[in-house]
Amino acid sequence: MKRPDPPFLGTEYATSAKGFDAAIFAAPHGTPYRGIDNRVHAKTGSMLRNAIADDAEFAESWDFDFAGPLLGHNGFRVADLGDLGTKPKDGTGNRELIAGCTQAILAAGAVPLMIGGDDSVPIPFIAAFADEGPLTILQIDAHIDWRDERRGERMGFSNTMRRASEMPHVNAMVQVGARGIGSAREGEVRDAQTWGAKLVTARTVHDQGIAAALDHVPDGCRCLITLDLDALEASAMPAVAYPTPGGLTYTQVTGLIHGVASKARIAGFDMIEFVPGRDVSGLAAFTAARILWNVIGALANTK
Repeated sequence: MKRPDPPFLGTEYATSAKGFDAAIFAAPHGTPYRGIDNRVHAKTGSMLRNAIADDAEFAESWDFDFAGPLLGHNGFRVADLGDLGTKPKDGTGNRELIAGCTQAILAAGAVPLMIGGDDSVPIPFIAAFADEGPLTILQIDAHIDWRDERRGERMGFSNTMRRASEMPHVNAMVQVGARGIGSAREGEVRDAQTWGAKLVTARTVHDQGIAAALDHVPDGCRCLITLDLDALEASAMPAVAYPTPGGLTYTQVTGLIHGVASKARIAGFDMIEFVPGRDVSGLAAFTAARILWNVIGALANTK
C-alpha cells in the first residue's frame, strides 16, 4: 500500500482493518479498455486526502449534514489503508488486488470504503461481498452500465452493473441519476428492467425528490452504495471523465446516503470516476471528499 499523504480526514493509517469499524483504500486503476487511458485517475486518492486535510481539526464539530460529529459518540474508528498498487494495463491483477483488499476488510468486521478509479473498479469490489449474504446495490450514476461487452472487454467501466446482475449475492438493484446518453442502448435498458433493476432518472429525482429512489431500497437490507461522481451536476463536479448537464445536487446525493443509513445498513461504499487533472480550482475534490465524509458520518451516527 502507498501512503504518501496525510490519512483521510485525520483518520489513521493502518496495515489492516482489524479493530476498526470502517476502512478506506484507494484503487487507482481497474480494467482498461483498448484506446482509453485510465491513468487519469492515478492521483485521485492523494487529491481527496489533501483536499480535506485542513478540516481534520473539525472532526469533533457538529456537522449539519448529518446532525452530529463525524465519528458519533460510540467510539467509531476508521482506518486508511492507503493506495493499492494497481497498474494501468493490468486488469486481472487489479481486480485481484481490489477483491483481496475488500475481502480482508470484511473479514475484519469493518465496512469497506473504496476510492476509485474508473467505473470498472466496483466489479471486483461488489464480487468480494459474495460470502456476506444478499446484497442490494444503490448505484448513483449518470449511466446505467449494462453493456455486456465494449471494445472486446466484458469487465470494463460500461459493464459494471451487468456483471453485478450476474452475481448470485446481488438480489436487488436501484439505479438513480441516469440522464443523457452513454453505457446503454435500448436493449440494455430493457435487460436491466427485465432483471428487476429499478431505474430512477435524474429528472425523476428533480421532480419527485430522493424518495423516488429510496422507496425502492428494502427496509433492513444490506446495501452497497456505488457512486460515480458524474451523477452530480456538471457545474458542481466538472472533474469527471464524462460530465453531463442535469445531474444531481450535492444535497440530493448526501440525502440518498443518509436515507439508506436510516432504513437499511450501508455494507460498503465506493466512489469513482474523479479526474484530478480536470479540477482546476480544487473545489470538486473538496466536494467529493465531503461526500465520503458524509458516508463516514452516516455510519458512525447510526452505529
